[in-house]
Amino acid sequence: MNAPMELDAQEVLRVKLAALRQQHRDLDDAIAALQAGPAADQLAVRRLKKQKLRLKDEIARIEDILTPDIIA
Repeated sequence: MNAPMELDAQEVLRVKLAALRQQHRDLDDAIAALQAGPAADQLAVRRLKKQKLRLKDEIARIEDILTPDIIA
């Protein structure tokens, strides 16, 4: 009755994908906040942008796994 629910591999990837997309949006907000300040820390902005790019690559990789290949 209270057995733990098992997620299949695709469900796990979908959950991870949602979390990565949220992190990507959060980084957008953080970058915008840093750049809006009078003395923007360019090094911190650059690091956040690199982190955002890594997230984007990971998101694309997971989307490729979840999207079936259609051979025409």
